[in-house]
Amino acid sequence: MASPTHFDDDFDFGGGFGGRHSGNKRSSPDYDDEDYDNDPFAPKKAITKAEEASGVTTGMILSLRESLQNCKDTLATCQHSLQSSISIATSSLLELRVVDGNPSHIGLNQWPQYREEKLIKNELEAAKSEIQSWHSTLKNQPSILAGITPEPKMLINYLQALKSSEESLREQLEKAKKKEAAFIVTFAKREQEIAELKSAVRDLKVQLKPPSMQARRLLLDPAVHEEFTRLKNLVEEKDKKVKELQDNIAAVSFTPQSKMGKMLMAKCRTLQEENEEIGNQASEGKMHELGMKLALQKSQNSQLRNQFEGLQKHMEGLTNDVERSNEMVFTSFSFSIFLVLMLQEKLEEKDRQIQRLKHEIKQKNLEDQRLKHELQQKNLEDQRLKHELQQKNLEDGNDNNAGEAAN
Repeated sequence: MASPTHFDDDFDFGGGFGGRHSGNKRSSPDYDDEDYDNDPFAPKKAITKAEEASGVTTGMILSLRESLQNCKDTLATCQHSLQSSISIATSSLLELRVVDGNPSHIGLNQWPQYREEKLIKNELEAAKSEIQSWHSTLKNQPSILAGITPEPKMLINYLQALKSSEESLREQLEKAKKKEAAFIVTFAKREQEIAELKSAVRDLKVQLKPPSMQARRLLLDPAVHEEFTRLKNLVEEKDKKVKELQDNIAAVSFTPQSKMGKMLMAKCRTLQEENEEIGNQASEGKMHELGMKLALQKSQNSQLRNQFEGLQKHMEGLTNDVERSNEMVFTSFSFSIFLVLMLQEKLEEKDRQIQRLKHEIKQKNLEDQRLKHELQQKNLEDQRLKHELQQKNLEDGNDNNAGEAAN
C-alpha cells in the first residue's frame, strides 16, 4: 500500500498515485537591481517587470488551485463509485439465494421470489462486472505494485490518503496565499523605492546640468571666446611644430638601404642629371643673360648717382638762397617768414627725396651683390659639374680598360 505524499513549502506536486498531478519545483523569478540602474528614466520598464513578477505569482497560485480542484473532483468520483459498488456487492452477497433446477418446476407461489432472486442475480452480475472493471483499472495504475490484488482495505486507505492529500493541499494553498500577500507587499515596497530613486536621479541630473540660458551666456562671453580662440591657435601651432619635428626625424632616420633611402637616392640621381642639363644651358645662354642684367643695373646705378649729385647741387643752391633770405629778414619780416616756411617745406621734401634715393641706391647695390653672388655660385656649379664630368669620364675609361683587359 502506498503511503500518503507529504508536500513541502516549495510546491513539489510529485507522488506515487495516478490521480495526482506531478510537477517540478516552482522558483520565484530573480530580479536584478541592475535592470533598474541601467535605465533610471524608464518607469514603464520597471512597471512591466513588477507586473511580470506578480503575474508569475498569480499563475502559480492559479495552478495550485486548479490542482486542488482536480484532486477534489477525483476524490469525490472515487468515493461515490466505491460506495455504490460496495453497497451493491454487500447487499447482493447477503441477500443472494441460489435456486437450482428449471424454472418450470417452480410453483406459482414461488414465482415472485424467483423473479426477485433473478433480479438480484442480474444486479449481482452487474456489480461483479463493475468490480472487475475497477480491478482492471486499479491494476493498470502505476501506484499499485504488480502482482498485488487490490482489496477494499487498500481502497479505503487510498481514500484516506486522498483526504490527507486534500488537507495538505489546503495547507499549501494557505501558505501560497500568505506568500502571495508577502510578495505583493514586497513588490509594492520595491516599486516605491524605485520611484524614490528615480526622482532622486532626476533631481541630481537637473542639478548637474547647467541651465540653457547660463550655457548660452557662457558661449557668448567675449572673454571665454577669446580664451577658446587662443587655445585653438596654440593647439594648431603645436600641431604644426609636431609635424615639422616628425618630418625632420623621418628625414634624419633614413638609410641608403631603406625604402625611403633608395627613393631619395634615385631622386638625387634625377636631380643631378637635371642639374647637368641646366648647367649646359647656363653655360651657353644664362651667363649672357645675367651679364646683360648686370650691365643694365650698372647703367641704372650711374643714372641714380647722377640724379643724386644734381639734387645735392640743388640743395646747396637752396641753402644759399636760405642764407640770402636770412640777410633780408630785417627789411621784410612778414615776407621772410612766409619764404622761410616755404623753403623749409621744400627742404623737407628734398630731404625725403634724398632718403628715398639713398634707399634705392642701397637696394640697387644689394641687387648687384646678389647678382654677383649668383654668378659666383654659377661659376662654382659649372666647375663642380665639369669636375664631375671629368671624374665620370675617368670612371668610364677605367671601366672600358677593365672590360678590355677582361676580354
